[in-house]
Amino acid sequence: MTGIRISRLALAVGLTVTSTASLGAPQAFQTARSFAMGGTGVAVAHPATANIANPAMLANGHHDWADDFGLILPSINLRAADEEEVVDQINDIQDTLDQLENSDTVVEVQENAGRLRGQLAALSRDTARIDVGAGLSLAIPMETISVGVFTDGSLRVTTRGNVTANDLAILQEIEEDLGEAALVASGLRDVESELTSDGTVIAASTAEIGISFARALELANGNNLALGISPKYVQLRTFEYVQRVSNFDDDDFDADENETDDSQFNLDLGAAYRFGEDRQWNAGLAVKNLLPMDLESTSGAELEIEPKISAGLAHFGDYHVVTAELDLSEQKGFGFSDDTRWLAVGAEFDAMRYAQVRVGLRHNLASDGDHRGVEEKTQFTAGIGLAPFGAHLDIGALISDADLGAAIELGAAF
Repeated sequence: MTGIRISRLALAVGLTVTSTASLGAPQAFQTARSFAMGGTGVAVAHPATANIANPAMLANGHHDWADDFGLILPSINLRAADEEEVVDQINDIQDTLDQLENSDTVVEVQENAGRLRGQLAALSRDTARIDVGAGLSLAIPMETISVGVFTDGSLRVTTRGNVTANDLAILQEIEEDLGEAALVASGLRDVESELTSDGTVIAASTAEIGISFARALELANGNNLALGISPKYVQLRTFEYVQRVSNFDDDDFDADENETDDSQFNLDLGAAYRFGEDRQWNAGLAVKNLLPMDLESTSGAELEIEPKISAGLAHFGDYHVVTAELDLSEQKGFGFSDDTRWLAVGAEFDAMRYAQVRVGLRHNLASDGDHRGVEEKTQFTAGIGLAPFGAHLDIGALISDADLGAAIELGAAF
C-alpha cells in the first residue's frame, strides 16, 4: 500500500463536516503508567507524572526512592480505531478505480463499475480515528515547595466515508447499460470527473508547556493536604482538508490553507489529601484547563477546550496501589467521536520496586449508543514497568471493541 494511495482516497473519501459542527479537544495526554492503569492518575501520580495528572501530587509524599527527583524522557502513546477497516476499503477502492480507468472492453467496464459501486456503498459513513500523545516531564519534590516542568501534546485525526447517491446511480447506470459502458471503454466518458462524493481528513491538536508548584500542609489532625498549580502556555491547531473525489490531486495540497491555530495561557489546579492511620489513603482532585479556549477551523467548525474536573481515591500498600477515578465534567467529542466522561479503576502490583504489573478498566458514562462514528465505551488496559537502579521503562496496552493502543516511556526516579 503506497503513501500516495493512502493519501489520495483517505482525503478524497473521508468525513464530511458542516460549518455548524462543534468539535471537542483530543483526548488528554497520558503517561505510560496512567495509560496502563485505565487512565487514572489524579490520586496516584508519581512526581514526574504529577505535572500532567495533578500538580498537588508533586508534594503528596511517595516511596522514599521516588521523593527527590523524577524524569520522563519521553512518554509516547498511540491509539487507533478502525473497526470497519476503512484503510483496507480505501485500498480496494483505489485498485478498482485504476482498473475502471484502464478497462478496454464493455464487459470489463461493467464488472469494475459494479464492483466500485458496492465498495463505495460499503464505505459510506465508515470512520477511522488515530490518537497520538507525547510528553516530557521533570519533577523536583522539596520540603518547602516542590517544582516541576513539563511539555506534552495530543493529536486526533478522524477520517470518514461520505458517498453520494449520485455516484452510486452513475455506476449502476454504467453497470446495467451497454451503451454507457461502451462510452467508458472508448474513452468518450470520463467517469471519475462525474463523481461527486467528497470528504475531509480533519485533525485537532493541543500542545502545552508549563511549570508546576506544590506545597504540602500538615493539618491539625495529623493528616496531610497538598495543593498544586500549573501555569502553562497552550497552543491549539485544527487541520481540515475537503475535496471532491473527481478533483482530488495530491500535488494540489497546501497545509497553510487548511490549518488554523491559536494560543493562550491557562492553568491546572490540584489538591491531594493523605489520610488514614498509616496514611494509606489518598484523595485527589484536579482541574485541567481552568480557562475555556476555542478555535474555529477553516470551515467554521469550533474546537472547544472546556475545564476538565476529575476526582480520585487510592489505597497504598507496600506492594500495591489500587485506585478509582471519575470525571466530574463531560468532554465534547472531536469529529465523529463520542463525548466522554470516564469512570476508571486501576491497580499496580510492585515487586520490591524493581518491577511492576499494572491493570485497569475505564467506562465512558457519556456514551449512550448515539455516537457519531467511533464509539468509546469500555476499555481494558494493562502494562508492566521495569525500574532497575532508579531508571524505568514502562509499557502499556489498551483494547476495546473499537480501539487498540500502546504506550512506552523512559525515565528515572530516586
